[in-house]
Amino acid sequence: MKTFLREIGIIILLGVIICFLLQTTIQRFTVIGPSMEPSSHDGQQLITNKIVYHFHEPERGDVIIFYPPNQEQEVYIKRIIALPGDTVEIKEGIVYVSGSPLEEPYIKEPPRYTFQQYKIPPDSYFVLGDNRNNSHDSHNGWVVLRQNIVGKVWLSIWPPSKWGLIPTYPQEEQITEPMSKELSLLRRPEGA
Repeated sequence: MKTFLREIGIIILLGVIICFLLQTTIQRFTVIGPSMEPSSHDGQQLITNKIVYHFHEPERGDVIIFYPPNQEQEVYIKRIIALPGDTVEIKEGIVYVSGSPLEEPYIKEPPRYTFQQYKIPPDSYFVLGDNRNNSHDSHNGWVVLRQNIVGKVWLSIWPPSKWGLIPTYPQEEQITEPMSKELSLLRRPEGA
């Protein structure tokens, strides 16, 4: 009988430990609104990795969950566009980071607004929704403080048709060098 009770106690203790570890490392969030379409949709449920940024800094292209300025009760989901020290500018439907245009295959449509050049302060991130023209984000004049980031969106778990890892767009793939495009056009062989 003592062995049985000890085994039950160990199972319960292991269950509590596993539950605690899961609560401190991942968290489920539900997307509210259309601001991240077409990447994420209203009602979609996502798993966020809450410890990843203890090992490295947030990167351009990461989809994050965060507390917006002056709002501790709700969380937002957006994509990191510019990092601390970068400059960002939006004009003629193109986002420029430190003077280079971004290639953004994940957006619904190009932005129809202008954002004057702005340097991102230390420990701050410039974020935009993928549905650029229907998103309350950094183009409205605010940035995300590092301490307000909850985590990186990692996995879609609902609906089943959207199940899978959230695609990432590493910064070296997003920044295009306008000069290199011109050079590649100049170097194209005749008849191509």
